[in-house]
Amino acid sequence: MTDGATKNIKEPGKNASKTILLSLMQVWAWVFLACLVLAFIVAVPLVSGSSVSFLSVRNSQNILVAITPVLLLGLGQTFVIISGGIDLSVGWVMSFASVISALALRGAFNAGLPLPLAVLAGLAMAVVGCGMIGLFNGVIIAKLKVPPFIVTLGTSFIVRGMALLMSENTTVIGLPRGVRNYGNESMMYYVRGDGGGFYFFQKPELTVELLRRMDRIITYPVLMTALVVAVAIYALKRTKFGRYTYAIGGNEVAAVRAGVPVERHIIKLYVLSSVTAGIAGFLSMLRFTAGSAVIGDPLLLSSIAAVIIGGVSLFGGSGTVVGTVIGALIIAVLTTGLVMLNVPSFWQFIVVGAVVILAVLIDQTRDIIKNKIGSS
Repeated sequence: MTDGATKNIKEPGKNASKTILLSLMQVWAWVFLACLVLAFIVAVPLVSGSSVSFLSVRNSQNILVAITPVLLLGLGQTFVIISGGIDLSVGWVMSFASVISALALRGAFNAGLPLPLAVLAGLAMAVVGCGMIGLFNGVIIAKLKVPPFIVTLGTSFIVRGMALLMSENTTVIGLPRGVRNYGNESMMYYVRGDGGGFYFFQKPELTVELLRRMDRIITYPVLMTALVVAVAIYALKRTKFGRYTYAIGGNEVAAVRAGVPVERHIIKLYVLSSVTAGIAGFLSMLRFTAGSAVIGDPLLLSSIAAVIIGGVSLFGGSGTVVGTVIGALIIAVLTTGLVMLNVPSFWQFIVVGAVVILAVLIDQTRDIIKNKIGSS
């Protein structure tokens, strides 16, 4: 048998093993998340020396609340990075939204609007104000061809200054007392033990003892975030908007030749990124009943980390919203689990950084394997 014939016989076996490895790399984040959860389920009771459960209802809800702002920042970032860009301004856009929505809500309520309408006024101000910032970013990037890194970095400083000026370098307070209900109450409550049960859409009037055994299930900010995630999944997978996003990230020149309105679409992507950051700022304002000009600054890198861990390629052209959700969950589970194990906070940064590097290495290895399979 000739060497060429021998090579042809061996090649299918090699390609099969590469395909299996490629499939494992596609779902590594899911496997990693499952392993993390299992590890903390075992480790937390052992280290704490009590019956504390990592997956208790209360702790699970705390994890969902924790990922809400990171996930919303990451959603818009997912679309932008798939298209081959990046948005470094979302952290400060979130802070700006927190300030302007608080000012709008307070002003509308003081002017005599009912609280629900005042809350909607705050949301509208956050969406419109942050949408204008995204429009500014998109026009400069798409029309003037300035690199996204430079534009959004410059915008982050501008927006930071605007947020600090509008808040007078302090926290915006004096919001109506009922605002807290929108940011912290839930669609369902569960009271553990005797005399308990499920309560829907209305916080139960209970004794102090029963209130201690009460858990909130799906707070309103988590519910709103879930709706935004559902819309984002549909838009990216099922609409022309999503197909254009992948096409631009895969090959912008080819997208232009195929008739994709590249400049207009890039502008829309940066508007989307700023709007989701604006929603994150609005929900944070509701949760803390105050507007903060610095609340989003620490979350920028976490949102980018969630996107990368979730499998979105930094080179554009590939990624999913579901992957970003998994990435945000991995970060939240890691930080929550390490806190419950009494691990010093600086180790959280080290571990998350290591996971990000691992995700990038897996992404690059996946591309190499794909190229080898394609060329064989």
